[in-house]
Amino acid sequence: MDILELARKLNTDLEKGLTQEEAQKRLKLYGYNTVEDKRSFSDIKLFLSQFKSPFILLLLAAATLSFFLGDEFESIIILLIVILGSVVDFFQERSAHKTIESLTHLVKVKATVLRDGEKKDIPVEEVVRGDVVILTAGDIIPADCILVESKDLFVNESVLTGESYPVEKEKGQNVFMGSYVVSGYGKALCIATGKETEFGKIASKYKDIKVETDFEVGLRRFGYLLMQVAFIMIILVFFVNVYFHRPVVESFLFALSLSIGITPTLLPAIVTVTLSFGAKKMAEKQVIVKRLVSIQNFGSMNVLCTDKTGTITQGVMKVVGFKDVEDKTNDEIFHYAYINAFFQTGFKNPIDDAILSFKNLDTTKYHKLDEIPYDFNRKRLSILVKHEDKNILISKGAVKNIIEISRYLKINGNTLPLTDELKSKIFETLDRYSENGYRVIGVSYKFIDKNSIDFSDESDMIFIGFLIFEDPLKLNVEKVIEELDQKGIRIVILTGDNRFVAKHIGEKLGLNKVLTSQELQNIHPDALVKVVENYDIFAELTPSQKEDIIQALRKAGNVVGFIGDGVNDVPAMKVADVSISVDNAVDIAKESADIVLLKNDLEVILAGILEGRKAFINTLKYLFMQTSSNFGNIFSMAGASFIIPFLPLLPKQVLFQNFLTDIAVVSIPKDRVDEDWIRQPKKWDLRFIKYFMVIFGLLSSVFDFITFLTLIYGFKVTPEEFRSGWFIEALLTQLFVILILRTKFRFYKSKPDKYLLYTVLIVAFTGLAIPFTPLGNILELYPLNSTLFLAILAIVIGYIVLVETVKIWFYKKIHF
Repeated sequence: MDILELARKLNTDLEKGLTQEEAQKRLKLYGYNTVEDKRSFSDIKLFLSQFKSPFILLLLAAATLSFFLGDEFESIIILLIVILGSVVDFFQERSAHKTIESLTHLVKVKATVLRDGEKKDIPVEEVVRGDVVILTAGDIIPADCILVESKDLFVNESVLTGESYPVEKEKGQNVFMGSYVVSGYGKALCIATGKETEFGKIASKYKDIKVETDFEVGLRRFGYLLMQVAFIMIILVFFVNVYFHRPVVESFLFALSLSIGITPTLLPAIVTVTLSFGAKKMAEKQVIVKRLVSIQNFGSMNVLCTDKTGTITQGVMKVVGFKDVEDKTNDEIFHYAYINAFFQTGFKNPIDDAILSFKNLDTTKYHKLDEIPYDFNRKRLSILVKHEDKNILISKGAVKNIIEISRYLKINGNTLPLTDELKSKIFETLDRYSENGYRVIGVSYKFIDKNSIDFSDESDMIFIGFLIFEDPLKLNVEKVIEELDQKGIRIVILTGDNRFVAKHIGEKLGLNKVLTSQELQNIHPDALVKVVENYDIFAELTPSQKEDIIQALRKAGNVVGFIGDGVNDVPAMKVADVSISVDNAVDIAKESADIVLLKNDLEVILAGILEGRKAFINTLKYLFMQTSSNFGNIFSMAGASFIIPFLPLLPKQVLFQNFLTDIAVVSIPKDRVDEDWIRQPKKWDLRFIKYFMVIFGLLSSVFDFITFLTLIYGFKVTPEEFRSGWFIEALLTQLFVILILRTKFRFYKSKPDKYLLYTVLIVAFTGLAIPFTPLGNILELYPLNSTLFLAILAIVIGYIVLVETVKIWFYKKIHF
């Protein structure tokens, strides 16, 4: 369809765009511009997800069956305990999702649209059909659009086509949601949003497919292991109890209750809550987490790749000179550079900002005719302007790339052929300034008779001189790099700057090994895996070489983070384990990032990494404590079924005990983490968790059997007294072991968070008090006589002492 006809059909003014009022109407009519529902987690869905465990579903079904078989009261109690536990989990998880939602609002990607005739930046999700979108380098294409204007517009469509090389787009052609602008300028009319876009249609087909991180894979495998153990134990316990002629339905309910005990049903909620709490703490350090699971990789990261500008250096360029080939100041150089910077419309960058802020020049006598935007292959930017009766093409960029298109040299007012001797002189000057840490760019120009330009016009130009910039190191950067090294994180600088600037910066930071782009080309990919381990700085890199280096570092066994803020960084960000960007980065870099920094500073990253490690460790604490105690309990229960002539605990007692311990562990996400835990990166280690579970689980089981023997042979108790005694012993050991196993040091040398301590003590007191309340009668838990209670207490103390002793031995033998 003709563009004007299409605009009329969409009731859009191509020059002024939509009115704000009309845009709001369309937003209500068509919905938000997202491929997923705006609210991913409805409260109903989240609550129902608490019942997705097959064991919980089986338990609910069995309890319902029991109800219809005549045991109404018992069934109702079981159902109430399960629902109450699910409500607690629901509110915990809901709070976590609210936290995540509020954090993502801090780093929203925006699109530039015309509204009421003016350019306006709006969240991408608020773009509607009929919007007129302005596109420049680094912008995400916010919706499916047709181009109204286009100038040297190159778009990366790899998200749709898989082809990483950008394609040129011209007026009348379509651009698609999810792709992004590599270079150039465009003006586009939005014709489809959200799920109606090509990207949305593809996403809807594959919405249930997701790539799991190592952390998620580890959790899933561990969950399968526990499910298998639980299934075997259900069958064993059920048939043993049936064999001894105990009630079939009650035996089945008991077996299912045990299975829920060993499968950490709270694990998804604990993981979400712990990571979201970590994300909240990281946000306080100006580090915004966009994808929760990336916290684990962030904490495991041992190599951080970064450009130097803005992270290592202050990122605020300052013009310190404009020199000709004889190293003389020449105002004409700055004049041409200023005109180039003033009229360029590609994207904001520190070089142009420095030029424009150095001094103001009068540009009223100049009229822009055309532009060839900067790209990372040409490494230059060209502007065609009209001045009086002359058309002037002005190019500025990397000195080598400006020399490539220059045939002449202007010096002392004279234009001379650019000989090899003069080129050597130019590069000598470049090297001298670079060796002293200055950033140098070249400027050239020529007069032409055309009113528009293309790449072929960048030739036979007149080189006029250099602009020299300074970008000092950040004040605390040496100290922070040293701290990162102490925390097990190696800094690798990946920069497009020349080797001399890179070397100068490296010498100040103690990073002295530099490998250049040219040297990199001569290294076989297989050999690169070993080579990258020996260099701290890689200079003069192309975007694809950054990607190659990160891939090689990962193949060498490292967990690699990469900080990117430009469109050229996106390929490297996508292959890193953790992609990091900054809030003032181009849209596609922010969209691609797992982590977004509100302040581009290594100190902020260090603080974020430590919070990430804490969140990961607290997740593991839950696994350590729950799996070890529950693993022991289920073996105890199974063993008790053989030697005790009645059900050791009633199903409702097992479930209520699980409910109380679940309440106790909800404070783990806020727990303090010992400095020793976060001194070095930590990875998911299933082998370690298995050892921990078996050793401390069996230790717990040993004391359970001591309790059995004491109750049956020592005190010759009734079934009701046995259950009440074991309920107290099992609850107290599970609670106090939290305070023991939360640290690998002596428990009195590592203070728990006050909320965790208070929660454990309150739940313990509640458990001790329940036999004296009406709830105790409902649960069939009764008070113990003082002698029996003291005996149980002695067993609990003995257990705590032995666990503390074994823990110290365990961490000496098995390292984590």
